[in-house]
Amino acid sequence: MTEQGITQPPATGTTSDEAVLASEAFVVGFPLVFDLEQVDRFVREGIGSTPATPFNAFGHARSLAGPDDTFVSINNDTVYSIAQIDLGTGPLLLRIPDSGDRYRVLQFVDAWTENFAYVGTRATGNGAGEFLLVPPDWQGEAPADTTLIRFPTRIGSIVGRWAVDGAADLPAVRALQDALTLTPTRETFAAPEGVPAVPQGPSDALTFFERLRVWSRAFPAAPHDTAALESYEPLGLTGDVPVSELPAATQAALEAGYAVGNEALEAALRAGAAVDGWQLNLHAFDYNVDFFEVGTLRDDAWMMTDTSTRYANRAAAALGGLWGNHGYEAAYASTYVDADGRALDGANEYRLRLSPTPPVGAFWSLTMYDLPDYYLVRNELDRYSLGDRTPGLVHDDDGGLTITMSATRPADPKAAANWLPAPAGPFRPLLRMYLPGADVLSGEYRLPAIERVDASERTA
Repeated sequence: MTEQGITQPPATGTTSDEAVLASEAFVVGFPLVFDLEQVDRFVREGIGSTPATPFNAFGHARSLAGPDDTFVSINNDTVYSIAQIDLGTGPLLLRIPDSGDRYRVLQFVDAWTENFAYVGTRATGNGAGEFLLVPPDWQGEAPADTTLIRFPTRIGSIVGRWAVDGAADLPAVRALQDALTLTPTRETFAAPEGVPAVPQGPSDALTFFERLRVWSRAFPAAPHDTAALESYEPLGLTGDVPVSELPAATQAALEAGYAVGNEALEAALRAGAAVDGWQLNLHAFDYNVDFFEVGTLRDDAWMMTDTSTRYANRAAAALGGLWGNHGYEAAYASTYVDADGRALDGANEYRLRLSPTPPVGAFWSLTMYDLPDYYLVRNELDRYSLGDRTPGLVHDDDGGLTITMSATRPADPKAAANWLPAPAGPFRPLLRMYLPGADVLSGEYRLPAIERVDASERTA
């Protein structure tokens, strides 16, 4: 393992020290590049049912996410209100309405995917409020009764989630979305600069590294990451020369490092200790160790400082769950295998018995995703997740819940009522626990392994 927690390239005649360094640069820089690609995509195209929305305005999903929302590990529990923020034109005033007893969270994410602030049920309560959003170098004071939130980078994302109790509840949520506003604090005639344009280059690898070169200068990294970025100077990633104009040997090293980094990143998604097949990584998003605004916990228990794991963890979190919350806001558990360690596949039928069901302060859900994209799966029920708010579920005599997962509808009526449809091929279910209880955070609550149902039992 290198310092950044990446497996080194295999020893071949073409492997060089520069290729090893490039593989590290790929993993360290992946969150920035991947995030800003999605920010730019959101502004130009929108994401699924959330329409294209200019900088410094909220785009609202007016319905729960479905298979047309092609975004990694998108949730089906809440509707989104997302704003891409560019504070290059000055501070913005964020106003949020009173949401009664409804769970909500506005999560603030910088260009490097660092979660640096939260506004919502856990962090600030459900009442109305005003928050002044300011750029990194802003000098001044927030008005009275207004909370200041300083962004670590000029561009950042606000990812808002509102709990929804089915289609009948959507009109009430839409009214709350419409009352969520962003207003400039001074008159300005300048349009937001946005993400610097970096067109597609001669290859995916060289495009990636050119974006890393340009964007890491436009959006400086946190103090803890500065040394790592400076170490990539031999690759030309800190200079003024475009990657496409670097020496052929350096470009070859970047190509090799990109391939190895990609492979390591995919492997990192499946790495980590598992209990009964489940990877409950409460600390997957703990890589922010520099910026703590309202709602974040400046606590060693929620800060990842070991660079041997931090960078690989951050990159894997971006790829597998971009804009995911800290564990104290929402806990995520995923699995790829059944109780016998075999890969989950929709050609089989599986049973998950939750007894007791997850202890949470808000709600929990189990969502189905395909592989390798981590997208929702179209199915005949139009059901993409189920949980403690799903109507029509049949509970066990002890109050527990037995969930069936398969590509085809189960024959047994109870199993059919509790069916979470799977794709025909490989899949990954993801359990979300919003405001996880103390037993979840301590590890006392354990999820049971998913059991594969015998063919004879399926036809019984």
